[in-house]
Amino acid sequence: MTEEVSIRTVHDVAGIAAVADLFSDVWQMPRSSPPYPAEVLHSLVHAGGAVHAAYDGTRLAGAAVAVFGQPGRQDTYSLVAAADRGLGYAVKQAQRGWAMERGARTMRWTFDPLVGRNARFNLVKLGATGTEYLVDFYGPMADGVNDGDESDRLTVTWDLTAPRTPRETGDRDAAPVTHLAPDDAFLARRDTSDRHIWCRVLDDIVKLRAADPTLALRWRHAVRAVFTEAFAEGYVATGMSRDGWYTLTRPTTEGAA
Repeated sequence: MTEEVSIRTVHDVAGIAAVADLFSDVWQMPRSSPPYPAEVLHSLVHAGGAVHAAYDGTRLAGAAVAVFGQPGRQDTYSLVAAADRGLGYAVKQAQRGWAMERGARTMRWTFDPLVGRNARFNLVKLGATGTEYLVDFYGPMADGVNDGDESDRLTVTWDLTAPRTPRETGDRDAAPVTHLAPDDAFLARRDTSDRHIWCRVLDDIVKLRAADPTLALRWRHAVRAVFTEAFAEGYVATGMSRDGWYTLTRPTTEGAA
């Protein structure tokens, strides 16, 4: 990566076509059958959305697409984002600036909860909160990254106006174990005060999915069980440790004794 990195919105045919090709490459799909066709991206821009493109010099090194949500909610939705390592934060900040200039206060998007590095980026670096667990959200997917798995997704909500502040994480290692993982090691722990639940994910689910899709699916179902139970009880996802443990937190009620 050079020092000549720039991020801008793109509206022209060639620029949007290049973004569509980038997404095809990232999701390992033929450029003739992109996950986000150029004509769809054009329509989203025409409807008031934005395609942000990040350039390392003249090379396209990342892109993101966002649209506005329901009328009156001051909410935006990021459909897709992909970038070279080290550029993701800058791309999201460009989306944030674009959204806030137009009156938005929150941005939402989804990601695969088994991909720990994305969880850490979303929950820790950006400070978003995992607010909804979606079971098999897209149904079967036939791209080169997700093929053979079920498409569970975690919705995150990013408060665009909030300052980044450290979040309470609790003492994971002292909490009782509640679930075991497919590798027979600890999968989840819950503290005795019911304030936090911790759930572990693998280092590289994408690599496991390619090598052993059956085992990867067992991990999917194991993590799903923890998350769906926790979200039904009112927990949200607030953190991800460097060693692959989610922190799920039950929000406190202000003014409670």
